[in-house]
Amino acid sequence: MIYNLVIRKFFWTVMTKNRFLIAVITFGLLVGCNDSQKTDSTGKSEKRIARMNRVSALPLKVKSPKDNPFSKEKADLGKLLFYDPVLSGNKDVACATCHHPNTGYAEFLDLSIGPNAHGLGSRRRFNRDNDIPFVKRNAQTVLNAAFNGIDGNNRYDPSDASMFWDERARSLEKQALEPIKALEEMRGKGFSEDEILNVVVERLKEIPEYRKLFGEAFGTDNAITIENLAKSIAAFERTLVTNNSRFDKYMRGDKDAIHISEKDGFELFKSVGCINCHNGPMFSDYLPHVLGVPRNSKLRDIDRGINDTFAFRTPSLRNLRFTAPYMHNGSLTTLKRVLEFYEDISNGKERNPDVPAEKFDPFVRELKLSVKEMSLIISFLNTLNDDEFDKKIPEDVPSGLSVGGNIN
Repeated sequence: MIYNLVIRKFFWTVMTKNRFLIAVITFGLLVGCNDSQKTDSTGKSEKRIARMNRVSALPLKVKSPKDNPFSKEKADLGKLLFYDPVLSGNKDVACATCHHPNTGYAEFLDLSIGPNAHGLGSRRRFNRDNDIPFVKRNAQTVLNAAFNGIDGNNRYDPSDASMFWDERARSLEKQALEPIKALEEMRGKGFSEDEILNVVVERLKEIPEYRKLFGEAFGTDNAITIENLAKSIAAFERTLVTNNSRFDKYMRGDKDAIHISEKDGFELFKSVGCINCHNGPMFSDYLPHVLGVPRNSKLRDIDRGINDTFAFRTPSLRNLRFTAPYMHNGSLTTLKRVLEFYEDISNGKERNPDVPAEKFDPFVRELKLSVKEMSLIISFLNTLNDDEFDKKIPEDVPSGLSVGGNIN
C-alpha cells in the first residue's frame, strides 16, 4: 500500500511540476524499490519507502538566501516596514493587520479583510461604504514560513521556497511584495498593480528615518528599492520561528515532553494516513492536493485553485492554535470539523458540488478515522503549538501612521 501511495504522489508532482528528467530518474528508483519489495519477505523495502514520510524536529538555525544574508539591521528595518501602513495604497493596512502577533501572526478570520476596514482579527469589519472584496483565501501564519519547503531530511532552499496556497511565489522575498500589489489585501483602488510598488518606494524615500535605516541595512546610498524592501521584510519574517514546541523537545530526546495520550495520537496520525501529506519538520509535503473543501459563501467567484484543478498546497500543522478557522478558505472552524471532513471525503462524500469524488486526491481514500481516534490525533496536534515568538510591537513607525494599520 505504501508503494502505491508513493507512486500516486510521484505522478501528481510530475504533472504539476513538469520536471521530466527528475521524473524518469525518480520513477526508476521507485520501481527498483517495488521490485525489492516483491522479493524481500522481511519488509525492509517497505520501511525504506516509509522513511519518505518521516517527521522530525525543526532545525535550530534558519537559512537565508545567498543574495539576502541575514543582518540585525535588515531584520529591524523589516519589522518596522511590517507594521507600517505606508506600504498600502490608502495607508490604512500593514502586513501586521492580517498577521499580528496577538493572533499568532495569522488572524481569527476565515477570509481576511484588507483596505477600507477597521479592527483586528475576528473584530475586523469593512467600513460602511465599501466596494472592496474579501481576500480570496485564509491568511496563513507567518510563523515558521522561514522553513517553507523543508523536506524530511531538513533540506530546503530559501530562495525557492513554496509560498501561498497556490504556490504563486517562491521565497519570502517574492512573497513579501504580493500583498502590496493585491487589490483586496493592501493596494486598494487608488493605484494600479503595475504602479503601486514604485509609489511605495517613493513614499519611503521621502521619510528621513527610512533613508537612514535602509542605508545602514544595505550599506549603500539610494538603498530604498523594491528589491531591498522585499529583502528587509523577508529578513524580519525569518526571525519569526517557533522551533521548540513540546513535539520538537520530544524528537530531540525528551521522552516526557509529550503525554501518553499524545504519543498515542502521534501513532494514529501516522497509521491512519495523515502523514502521507503532512510530513517533514513542518508537517507539510508542500505539494498540491484536491480535497473538495466546502465553499465559503462570502466569495462571489469559485476558487479553482492551482491551474483550475481545485488543488491547494498542503498547509503546515504547526501552531494550529493560532490559525483557526482552517483550510484554504477558512470554511472549517475547528480541528474536529477538519477531521470529520476528511472522514467524509475518504468515504466518497462530496462536500463541494464543483469537485466530484473521482477528482479527490488518492491519499484521502486511505484515511480511516473514528471519533476516538480524532480526539487523540487532536491531542497530538496540540504538541506542535509553541507560543515563544516575538510579540513585541513597535511603539511607532517612521511614517508616523498608526502602527499595524487601522486596527482599533
